[in-house]
Amino acid sequence: MPGLEIRPLTPADDMAAQVDLGERAFGPYSAAQRANWVADAELRVSQQAFLGAFVDGAPAGAAIFHDMRQWWAGRAVPCAGVASVKVAPEHRGRGIGRRLMTAALDAIAARGYPLSVLFPATMPLYRSLGWELAGGRYQATIPARSLRTLMPPDAAASGHGAAGSGTTGHGTAGHGSGGHGSGGHGSGGHGSGGHGAAAPGVRRASAADAAAVIETIGRVHEAARDSGPVTWDTGPAERWLARPDLYAYRTDDGFAAYRWARGNEELFVERVQAATPESARALWAVIASHASIASTIRAVVAPNDPFWWLTRERDATITKRSMWMLRVVDAPAAIAARGFPAAVCVSVPLVISDHARPVNSGSWRLSVSGGKGMLIPDERGILPAADAAFTLGARGFAALYAGTPTATLRLAGLASGGSPGTDAALDAAFAATAFMLDDF
Repeated sequence: MPGLEIRPLTPADDMAAQVDLGERAFGPYSAAQRANWVADAELRVSQQAFLGAFVDGAPAGAAIFHDMRQWWAGRAVPCAGVASVKVAPEHRGRGIGRRLMTAALDAIAARGYPLSVLFPATMPLYRSLGWELAGGRYQATIPARSLRTLMPPDAAASGHGAAGSGTTGHGTAGHGSGGHGSGGHGSGGHGSGGHGAAAPGVRRASAADAAAVIETIGRVHEAARDSGPVTWDTGPAERWLARPDLYAYRTDDGFAAYRWARGNEELFVERVQAATPESARALWAVIASHASIASTIRAVVAPNDPFWWLTRERDATITKRSMWMLRVVDAPAAIAARGFPAAVCVSVPLVISDHARPVNSGSWRLSVSGGKGMLIPDERGILPAADAAFTLGARGFAALYAGTPTATLRLAGLASGGSPGTDAALDAAFAATAFMLDDF
């Protein structure tokens, strides 16, 4: 396209013009959202992770990628979170989006990220470049009164008798980097289920605790062998914890954050994570203490979060699901960094075709044992013929990496070849319930 230039933004570029471009693409920002977005954008500019498209020198599009770690079977994999992808209305339909995302993928690969993840506004463009649906971000709604008395620990499991009502669980929602939510005020209150919430040492968390909070969240994802959630660098985490409308609490091994919504009619729980049941109970007790004021609790939870096993009745329902997409940028590095089930031992031939990242293309042998994996290239031609190997493109490989069953991949036209034995081995190796807690 004549006059088109795509390059990293510099501090000399007009950030007000980028805000205007974002509002024309996504709608108006509140003052708080604008300030938060600009702070994150300036950080990514300093890291050369903010790409701008210019037509005859005027801003026509942009894309940001955030520095993240994404957890797969309890292991953190470096990941570039793509966000704020937009093209000015007057320049749409001219191929700028494709050029911009191609440049972003090249930049992400050059930085050495094995993975990239994004929330799509539209999917055809991203699919054409190798991103594919990998999991969801799930929001649950429950009457606040239902959190007052939850199922007690099972005496048969604990061996110590029923400990009373309470809650356990490790994850609800995350902070994202783009500006969330509405303001409000805090309130004190009583504990949940008759337990003393202060026992594990619950105290307020602030921006100064950002590094400790990130470490705690990562520790929980590792222990739970989670797949899909991300952790951030400290800059966005500090700004998140400094938000005046966010109420954050921590223990030595847990963290919770929430904010008021719809005035004081609802609480939106952004995160409850703990490495021990005791901390989880204490942190949930803080949230449950608001049941005398808030009528509804909204929380972003994993499909297999313990939350679902704790409510006494069928009061909690999934009320929103946002799908996210994954891209395997460096196939061998992504396999080497990912966690796998410790009991699984497989060796499977694969053929991958990746036109946007040709370095991933070719014949490989996937080897998994002891919770670790390797993708070994077929440099000596010893692997089976292509029609005998499990064959897939970049989209299929991304979906497989995220735990999508091989039967689903076949029915969706994303995989072929192999055998029933191959399918069973791959399903066992990549087994995961992929979910995201953050939005960005």
